[in-house]
Amino acid sequence: MMRAARWLRSKGWVLVRTATVLLSISFGWSAHAAGDAGERLQVTDPYIELRTGPGRGFPVFYVVERNGWIEVEMRHTDWFKVRAEGGQEGWVDRAQLENTLTEAGNKKTFRDILLDDYLSRRLEVGGGWGHFESDPMLKLWVSYNIVSTLALEVTAGQVQGTYSGTNFWHVNLLAQPWSDRRLEPFLGIGVGRIYYTPNASLISAVSNNSDMADAMVGLRYHVTDRMIVRLDWTEYTAFLSDTQTQQYRALAIGLSFFF
Repeated sequence: MMRAARWLRSKGWVLVRTATVLLSISFGWSAHAAGDAGERLQVTDPYIELRTGPGRGFPVFYVVERNGWIEVEMRHTDWFKVRAEGGQEGWVDRAQLENTLTEAGNKKTFRDILLDDYLSRRLEVGGGWGHFESDPMLKLWVSYNIVSTLALEVTAGQVQGTYSGTNFWHVNLLAQPWSDRRLEPFLGIGVGRIYYTPNASLISAVSNNSDMADAMVGLRYHVTDRMIVRLDWTEYTAFLSDTQTQQYRALAIGLSFFF
């Protein structure tokens, strides 16, 4: 760990600055992705029914008449929690809101349910297969969405080469500024550890455990609201000594699921 400390003092500011940029971009886009919350809408139908919960099985307890105003507070799939001018709060389905008008006098429009529902999820678990340099690689990851556009991800992987085996783990900060799109690019930076173990048949081979840093870019495609296909490319830098580093490149494709 002494090597990592010296490296962070000399070059770690690059990671810090990059992380700061990712945070500012992500939180900025998170505010943009908040969507309909806080929007005021005017009723144009004869009335809109407010229910006690997000479903038709919940009873209607209040009615907002034509030309009345409501304010959107949150969304759950196709149901919206709204507040009437008198302070009454209830749930309205999307079909009732499609004929309302915005404060600018335009007809209200909606984004697809699929990704709006996705934005409220937090825990993602996945696995992938690919190549670490020219050797086959398997990896697993667990990701937690801090906000819809920023995630903390822990990855563990194994590489089985012809003459050696390699295990690694790393923790990454992922920026997902377009998390409300079905095809979503992302990028990240992280730090971790790599363990190199040569085959016992090799003469004078020495195991090596090193600190490492990584940078990642990738694409995610939302097949359903819970399943994602992911493609990512990662460049690793292993710190073998105070003066020696080794670069590795990895390409992987995999599936992940929200819980």
